Amino acid sequence: MTVIFELLLPKRPLSHQAKISENKQAWKDYIYGRAFAVWKQNPISTGALRFTIVYLCESDPCDINNIIKPIQDALNSLIYADDGLIRDITGHMRLLSDPIDIVGLPAQLAEAVIMGSECVYIRVTESFELNTEVRL
Repeated sequence: MTVIFELLLPKRPLSHQAKISENKQAWKDYIYGRAFAVWKQNPISTGALRFTIVYLCESDPCDINNIIKPIQDALNSLIYADDGLIRDITGHMRLLSDPIDIVGLPAQLAEAVIMGSECVYIRVTESFELNTEVRL
């Protein structure tokens, strides 16, 4: 599996169901700005992609299903030309108060676990066949 893009957002995510639209747009702008600072290529325009997020949270976490879409939308046209290229979506939410084994985690995610602050780890990889082992 080839990692195409990864990013750590060191703050609490905003839900797709947030009531104040200005806050939602500010969250998307924040994501876009952080991604723009590290992505120096044209958007991917072909192939099948896998979109993965890991939300490390404290108490009262956002619903994992509702934080995926704003992040995915913010990266549209910067990382991938069209979000229709995303064939697989994986979302994980882990409480920082629970034990988390960092062995085998991507380096940025392992560092985030060690730091122990709320954050969202994002990774875009090539998609894989359904009959292969599912892994982060």
